[in-house]
Amino acid sequence: MQKYGILKLVSVILVITVCAFLAYNEVKKNNIRTGIDIRGGIYAVLEPDIDKSSLTDDEIDKGLESAKTILGKRLDAKNIFDRSINIDSVNDRIIIEIPWAAGETNFNPQDQLNELGKTALLTFQEVDEDKVDENGIYLPTGKIIIQGNQVKDANAAPYQEQGSWVVALELDESGSEAFAEATGRLVGKPIAIFMDDQLISAPIVNQKIEGGKAIITGMANAEEAAELAATIRSGALPFRLVATKVDSISPQLGEGAMNVAVKAGIIGFLLVCLFMILVYRLPGVIASIALFGLAVLTILSVAWTGISITLPGIGGIILSIGMGVDANCVIYERIKEELRAGKTLRSAIDQGFHRAFAAVLDSNVTTLISAVVLYALGSGPIKGFALTLGIGVAISFLTAVTATKLMLEGVSGIGAFKNKWLYGVK
Repeated sequence: MQKYGILKLVSVILVITVCAFLAYNEVKKNNIRTGIDIRGGIYAVLEPDIDKSSLTDDEIDKGLESAKTILGKRLDAKNIFDRSINIDSVNDRIIIEIPWAAGETNFNPQDQLNELGKTALLTFQEVDEDKVDENGIYLPTGKIIIQGNQVKDANAAPYQEQGSWVVALELDESGSEAFAEATGRLVGKPIAIFMDDQLISAPIVNQKIEGGKAIITGMANAEEAAELAATIRSGALPFRLVATKVDSISPQLGEGAMNVAVKAGIIGFLLVCLFMILVYRLPGVIASIALFGLAVLTILSVAWTGISITLPGIGGIILSIGMGVDANCVIYERIKEELRAGKTLRSAIDQGFHRAFAAVLDSNVTTLISAVVLYALGSGPIKGFALTLGIGVAISFLTAVTATKLMLEGVSGIGAFKNKWLYGVK
């Protein structure tokens, strides 16, 4: 029994140690993306590449609103919540600010702008066999069959016939009808797929294609296919956007502010651990290990999901650690009550966790609901705060009811740790 308890204790500590090592590597390699307020980013002015005289002011305004929404979706898909996207209605343009990527060393604003994906328009066009460039590559003819906004879904898929990757498209009703009509008329001829004026591929139509299914060939690898599919899924821009100005912007607060916040967090964490140990003794030590596990798991989650961390985001992480402390306090007070009632140590631990579970679950669920609402209705740094808070609370619940319990059960099976005084009871 004692060996089994030691095994559980060592296993949990070993897992936390490995996670701490991984988290340290992520921090050391600068794989955690920081927000504009901490590290700065880029400022870009995007203007529609259209003949404005061909559209009314209302049509241009609607197009810019649509483009703003789509750019926001693309940044959401990359977990870049610390951004600013605004429409300059006077000059008919979009102004955007996004943070530097994690590990960025060249600080090239143009490269960073590429994170938006193609600021381009996807079109399937009829081909004019005589309209090619000097390399024999088809040029746009303007005879558009379907556009990207007629695509319902897009996914990367292996193309078994050639051992390559393609993007599989599902078209909406209008796109299906137009595509069926065109492929029925153009059997034996190519249909060119353009991203703006860049030819992606020009597959030959073998037969009339009905049912709203199409593929884009010519992908170099799975990553390129996945990237193009993600760009199409996030929405087709109503018109091509051209970056007329791209600059780097300075951080609003600077890395010094982040260093101060991190130092404050470390000091606060140590004081919390000291409090827990003084009040709850051996369970306080267990809680400190679990809280350390909560911190490193949250850091790993942030690094692996690519969420940009702002100062509000750091606040969300610290708040989730506070939730972890609260859960441990509730559980330990229940255990002390059971010990005072004369229960054995093992029985007190089981009953303590059982009776505290509902209260811990309720507090975590209500906080998660708040995080979900903030994420759904908020924008920019508020979304980042909601996401770090939600991730932190979920991990906090996991560590409080599993890691803490396993470690407590482990030490309770060791003879030297069975004295009730070690659990805060005389």
